Amino acid sequence: MNVVKIAQVFNNGRSRAIRIPKEFEFEADQVEISMNENGDLLVHPVRTPRSPAGLVAWLRTLEPLSEEDQMPEIEDYPPEPVDIDFPE
Repeated sequence: MNVVKIAQVFNNGRSRAIRIPKEFEFEADQVEISMNENGDLLVHPVRTPRSPAGLVAWLRTLEPLSEEDQMPEIEDYPPEPVDIDFPE
């Protein structure tokens, strides 16, 4: 899905700033900015890695899977025999 919006560019001290439209809102305190050979700016949110405790806390905020979202049962076949005789 390609959504295009016009954003306002303004001066912020000695830097230029771009106001990000609400439709492109993301949760991050930092972004990674790069410019490709065409001069297009690419902006990627920098996500802070979660600690194991932070991950568990985040998982607890999620709703449980609904009945439709559950994984289907998978038939568990026995392993196939393998010949492990070594050549002499």
